[in-house]
Amino acid sequence: MVTGGKAVVTGMDDVRAVLLAGGRGERMGRLTGQRPKPLVPFGGQCHLIDFSIANALRSGLTEVLLLSHFNEDRLIDYLRSTWELPGRLHIHLGPHDRDVRSGRDLAALAPRPPERGTAEALLANAEFIFTDRYRDVLVLHADHVYHYDYQPMLAHHRSTGAALTIGYQEILPEYVKLFGMVEFDADGWLTAFVEKPARPTSNLVFSAFCLFDQAVLDRYLTKLRTTDWQYDLSRDVIPAMLAAGERIAGYPVEDYWEDIGTVDRYHRAHLRLLGPEPTMLPERMPRTLAPDLVRSTVSTGPGLRDSLYATDLRNQGSIEESVIYPGVRIGAGASVRRSVVLPGGSVADGVSVLDSIVLDGERVESDRAGF
Repeated sequence: MVTGGKAVVTGMDDVRAVLLAGGRGERMGRLTGQRPKPLVPFGGQCHLIDFSIANALRSGLTEVLLLSHFNEDRLIDYLRSTWELPGRLHIHLGPHDRDVRSGRDLAALAPRPPERGTAEALLANAEFIFTDRYRDVLVLHADHVYHYDYQPMLAHHRSTGAALTIGYQEILPEYVKLFGMVEFDADGWLTAFVEKPARPTSNLVFSAFCLFDQAVLDRYLTKLRTTDWQYDLSRDVIPAMLAAGERIAGYPVEDYWEDIGTVDRYHRAHLRLLGPEPTMLPERMPRTLAPDLVRSTVSTGPGLRDSLYATDLRNQGSIEESVIYPGVRIGAGASVRRSVVLPGGSVADGVSVLDSIVLDGERVESDRAGF
């Protein structure tokens, strides 16, 4: 398999980074009832979308094109107030960019028709992607949790002359059916790509961030849009490129990476932040929620065991194997185990919460087990 080089390019100015953030997150249940999925909190101190934005900054990118739709006014307000740094990072808003920056209210603008898939989202923003300024297109997602620098991947992509370079990771076989399964030959070139296979033959999956040669991507989108297709990069574009014999390279994601797509995966990803071998330490996560508060992990202490918490916690009960966000209150004699308590959540006196998620500002007044 490809092991990836260590060479680093000196600039990313000719790379168009696009951030796919248009999904409703319907499988996230109550977590996305009142907010877009990219703004779901994660890790006690940030939101899902913060990871890809932080990675873009870490990699030296100076602009990211946001492809959003559902509740996008709230998402845009958040990104502009939290992440847009003069001289460092520009969040390009696609067709809305000029209007928003001239002071027009986004909510008053004519709504855009919903895109039916990731590939159609690119086509809807083609004028901002397929220009002479860009050589490659870096596709990112707003619901992935990972700490990364895209520059070595870009160096590998260009050194191989690949039409496409995809990140991949080895995972437990039982979870492969949830992702795009990939296989490579001995030289690291893609030989098979199956989206959500019924019977997996590999334990390698597409990490869903990738680098396209811009001209190649433009050519396949133009061709596929006149066919009976599913408007999707993973279901249409990548299989079509593979079938046509395009050179598609793999690049390993050797550190922690997680696609947060369901309530169960969300809950499980939080619990994996705990214990002696956490998947990601707090200092490697962005800090956008109550950034002035200290986060601590504790293996054992008064009322706390094996938990991650913000130091403004008011706890009169017991907390075990849980992630506690800022502003949380746990009542006298209450018990919180293997759970996630989001900002401002509270548990009443004597109440037991097990394997659950307490929403922002929610007060739990009777025993709860499960989501």
